[in-house]
Amino acid sequence: MKRVVITGQGTINPLGRSVAETVEAMREGRCGIGPLEFRDVDRLAIKIGGQVKGYDPETEFNRQQIALYDRFTQFTLLAAREAIAQSGLRFGGELAARSGVVLGTSGGGLQTSDENYRSVYEEGKNRVHPFVVPKLMNNAAASHVSMAHNLKGPSFTVATACASSNHAMGQAFNLIRCGMATVMVTGGSESMLCFGGVKAWEGLRVMSKDACRPFSANRNGMVQGEGAGVFVFEEYEHARARGAEILAEVIGFAMTSDAADIVMPSKQGAARAIRGAMQDAGVPFEAVGYINAHGTGTAANDKTECAAVADVFGAHADKLMISSTKSMHGHLIGGTGAVELLACIMALRDGVIAPTIGYEEADPECALDVVPNEARDAKVDVVLSNAFAFGGLNAVLALRAA
Repeated sequence: MKRVVITGQGTINPLGRSVAETVEAMREGRCGIGPLEFRDVDRLAIKIGGQVKGYDPETEFNRQQIALYDRFTQFTLLAAREAIAQSGLRFGGELAARSGVVLGTSGGGLQTSDENYRSVYEEGKNRVHPFVVPKLMNNAAASHVSMAHNLKGPSFTVATACASSNHAMGQAFNLIRCGMATVMVTGGSESMLCFGGVKAWEGLRVMSKDACRPFSANRNGMVQGEGAGVFVFEEYEHARARGAEILAEVIGFAMTSDAADIVMPSKQGAARAIRGAMQDAGVPFEAVGYINAHGTGTAANDKTECAAVADVFGAHADKLMISSTKSMHGHLIGGTGAVELLACIMALRDGVIAPTIGYEEADPECALDVVPNEARDAKVDVVLSNAFAFGGLNAVLALRAA
């Protein structure tokens, strides 16, 4: 089995337009959640979110491209551009044939769907743009990244709700590890912050009207965000041979299904995924210093996740740091695991643990070290990134310092 390392990372999200800006915001415990700004927001009960404010696609893409790129695709292309630039890779010849794209998303081109349903049903128009289908399809971002960078190997999209990014990155990891690819561009993106997107989530009654407070006893729900995180996963010997800077090593991955309930999480399913990632990584449980939690800010998720961590790690759970960066950037649904991986890499490279902000009251059912409100300096060698999705689909990644 080949070793897999990360040689590039890129992002655009509510905390920043680059990795550097995002990491700085995480260090500062800055909140990117605020009032939503889009058409008909006054008709919503939920009026806050982690929105990428001030974004103008015309500064990044020409008119022909904008006609083809939904907002989630635009975010993906920008994040991929940054990640690939950092990696220093150029894809041609045999390398292009052995390099691909696996990305996660849940809503795909939801902004495009929302705009065109409005056009047809509310405004009574009888025609839509000829590129509506290729613009809204879930694989649009993966396809456009492959075309932009000449990636001719395995390329596809994973859609597993809130675990989409982690599932995508896990597949990229396995493709390289088993020798089917040399380089994979991977991660995820989402842009569901439009009238139809938020209105649909309101129906679930899991949304907060004021803030995301994971693990805090007074939490009152999740907050949606938008954005993208993209990484370059590369076979270790290939990266070393070309003298690439290695940001971190991916050492384990596991995925499980609760097979129980479409929305209520299962402690057993989450625990099996965490345990499986550790077994796949081949490191003792005591080696883990930090877990980036799924931590949505709903009572069901937070309590279930903490119980699963306690189950798996036993006495070592009290020595772990576990934080939810969703408190800062919101829940990016299919893109959330990718943006959260930035916090994992920051922990390994910089020795800085991102905080869980908005923490106000201790919850005895979440009695772990949740790094409340302020970032912490701490050396860690192994970290986990948890993702537990609606549908009972769980995906956990394990990373080690380079």
